[in-house]
Amino acid sequence: MSTPRYLDLPDQVRPVAIASERGAFAALEARPASGVCERRPALLVPGFTGSKEDFIPVLQSLAAAGRRVVAMDMLGQYESQGGTDPGRYAPAELAADVAAVAGAVASDGHGVHLLGHAFGGLIARDTALAAAMPILSLTLLSSGPGSLSRERAGLLRGMLTALEEAGSSPARSRVTIEMLWNEQLEPKVRADGVPEHIIAFLRKRMLSNSPAGLVAMGKYLFTCPDRTEQLASLGGPPILVLYGENDDAWRPAVQERMARRLGAERICIPGAGHSPAVEAPETTASMLSAFWRAAESS
Repeated sequence: MSTPRYLDLPDQVRPVAIASERGAFAALEARPASGVCERRPALLVPGFTGSKEDFIPVLQSLAAAGRRVVAMDMLGQYESQGGTDPGRYAPAELAADVAAVAGAVASDGHGVHLLGHAFGGLIARDTALAAAMPILSLTLLSSGPGSLSRERAGLLRGMLTALEEAGSSPARSRVTIEMLWNEQLEPKVRADGVPEHIIAFLRKRMLSNSPAGLVAMGKYLFTCPDRTEQLASLGGPPILVLYGENDDAWRPAVQERMARRLGAERICIPGAGHSPAVEAPETTASMLSAFWRAAESS
């Protein structure tokens, strides 16, 4: 769970609803202070239990380079409300949503820079493989080649077990999510010294997630196949593998090997963990802007 350090929106960032052929999605949009977008837009996709707010620290810096930048909530995440049909949260469906939002962001049909964080990286990869719309570059931010392992996998397994025991009843599922928050997630963020207003946001976000979406997304984190070779065989777009040196989801060595297999550019950010956009925003924004400029010039 990414934990924002602040929630106040910078001057050039505003909440929006992105209308697409697959419905409307909650988002944060950043534009250059001058209002002139000389470079291609970017779309940022959050991870499991995350949201568009995870990107607040980098949005204005990314937009200052002369581009429109949009961070979205996927279906069932926080403010992009979804239904109870588990099939609607299948990876291919979520990838189709991302492609539709990307098409709306780049309404001229010339493509976007696509970035996915963690679980969002797996969906961004599926979006690129589906080739539903032009992608100028793909950034896998703290995301691995396949299923999740290590300590985070154990925590996720416990969450899924509890939600599956609640069955298909929305009311029971909501009670279970609140229990998970009260007994597991809140004590951890309090122990980390997270301010009260951020804790209140994290609680609201967690309880706003679709239970069906949490189960479907969580299962994909356990069963996701390694599609690195398929992605490498596309011959494009340019790919960046970006992660913190202390990532505790997919080990840095795993992401390094994935980058080599992809023939991708690789950047390891010193001092950062699983959420470089929060933990090292200036470095992350600088690296992304440089990569996107190079992709546009190639």
